[in-house]
Amino acid sequence: MPVANLAIAAALEEIADRLEIQDANPFRVRAYRNAARTVQSLGRDVQAMAARGETLEGTPGIGADLAQKIAEIATRGSCPMLDRLRGEMPAAITELLQVPGLGPRRVRALWHELDVETPEQVLRAARDGRIRGLHGFGEKTERGIESALAVHLGKERRLALAIAAEYAESLVRHLEGVRGLDHLVVAGSFRRMRETVGDLDVLATGTSGAAVVERFVNHPEVAEVLSRGTTRAGVRLRGGLQVDLRVVPSESFGAALAYFTGSKAHNIALRRLAQERGLKINEYGVFRGGKRIAGDTEESVYRAVGLPWIPPELREDRGELDAARAGTLPRLIELGDLRGDLHVHTDATDGRDSLEAMAVAAQAQGLAYIAITEHSRRQAMAHGLDPARLAQQGTAIDRLNARGPGFRVLKGIEVDILEDGSLDLPDSALAGLDVVVAAVHSQFGLARARQTERILRALDNANVRVLAHPTGRLIGEREPYDVDMPAIVRKARERRVAIELNAHPERLDLIDTHCRLCKDAGVPVAVDSDAHGASDFAFLRYGIGQARRGWLNRDDVLNTRTLPALRAFLERPAATSPGNRTSGKRRA
Repeated sequence: MPVANLAIAAALEEIADRLEIQDANPFRVRAYRNAARTVQSLGRDVQAMAARGETLEGTPGIGADLAQKIAEIATRGSCPMLDRLRGEMPAAITELLQVPGLGPRRVRALWHELDVETPEQVLRAARDGRIRGLHGFGEKTERGIESALAVHLGKERRLALAIAAEYAESLVRHLEGVRGLDHLVVAGSFRRMRETVGDLDVLATGTSGAAVVERFVNHPEVAEVLSRGTTRAGVRLRGGLQVDLRVVPSESFGAALAYFTGSKAHNIALRRLAQERGLKINEYGVFRGGKRIAGDTEESVYRAVGLPWIPPELREDRGELDAARAGTLPRLIELGDLRGDLHVHTDATDGRDSLEAMAVAAQAQGLAYIAITEHSRRQAMAHGLDPARLAQQGTAIDRLNARGPGFRVLKGIEVDILEDGSLDLPDSALAGLDVVVAAVHSQFGLARARQTERILRALDNANVRVLAHPTGRLIGEREPYDVDMPAIVRKARERRVAIELNAHPERLDLIDTHCRLCKDAGVPVAVDSDAHGASDFAFLRYGIGQARRGWLNRDDVLNTRTLPALRAFLERPAATSPGNRTSGKRRA
């Protein structure tokens, strides 16, 4: 994606945020959020289109008025509507929406009733006990807001992995044109596939470090050059991300790559292991006394201390050195191992593309099957399906599958888990589906015991085969709800239910340690895109990165299975626990 599209999408999100604070029509708010997602996932450079007089009018979900606003934002960074909205409220007010627990209604109440508009002012109000008296808040809510704000203000500002990837890939494309460039890698937490990235470290080798530096500091997105030399430079991009470049000698490239990939804890453990062998490891190589004995490749660095190469995603000092020494490192899953995707939406609910378009896009991604899992009826804003519309979609899927053998579309639903643990649709509507994905979409603030019991009860329903985004988090926006994950994993094993690793960059939910929990318990993990548009299948690579951080191999992941093997897993248990009506096997 062109990096200029990021700024345009951010402006559209800001419009949506400010409209929501003003209590605007929810469908109007949703239109801007959908437009932001469309721009962000678009393969074309919207800024270049605007310069040619082209607009996005006719793109699904974008009419003439919205297309004109997008063109204005692409041309000058704003539009009259955004200018007006900014003038109607303080500039800092939208930052409060990034604090878990502070939705638009609460932000509006704090602003209008307490005259506070920045995170610092709201934190002071919470500590002074002024928030608990507002209608709909109370002492418990006030304590939660205080805690969330303290965490928010103390956080290092970090970008979601997918956004960092756009910048990283743009920089790589820009630098690849330098003559004499041999190696070019983005290291750091980005290479380890951390879910958020604080900065980027770019390493290069080549015949002319000065030429690489010159090209680097002249990238179109560079807002400020922080430092510059013949072999290194530091810049800050327009979006605020800091990027450091180092051009190193070829004989030191592997050592520098290992050093700047990290993590710090892994590097300390690796250096300690080297010291036990009388060696010294640093960013320049592996040395015995004053003699360099390794360092041109990462493999040579690890080999010097008696270890095989360790994949970057595992380098967190969580047992990977011991596993490498014992020869028990997992053979990690690869993106090409995925055969299907079990969590896909279409324009029948809140998706952007048709059933046919999603099937074509999945095939282009190399998949053999997908499950269409629209929201259920409780999600009114997403036009969730009731039993009648679900049956109609099933008929449409049958027609699509009847066109020929090969790629297969499975019938499914992402059904809401209600507060008491029951499901949003009756068993009679669920029983005929290929896969039922259950998800929590409300009441995130329940106490740990209640939230856990709610999910456990849902997993007792024999129709449920996958638990979606199991902690409900949105990275940087909503903290995970409080739930006993070991208990959830034990129940999933007992009921033969898979747990999803939702690959959407805003979720990446399961976290890596919970992936290992599932692996150790023998509970299959489903790496799903949660695609709402044809371009969203690209999210699967971030899910695979998270799965690799969780030590998962191909056999640990449900949707690496062939379709017959998947169907065997999806067969419902022969009986259910008391209180659930459905029993017997899935209908053919």
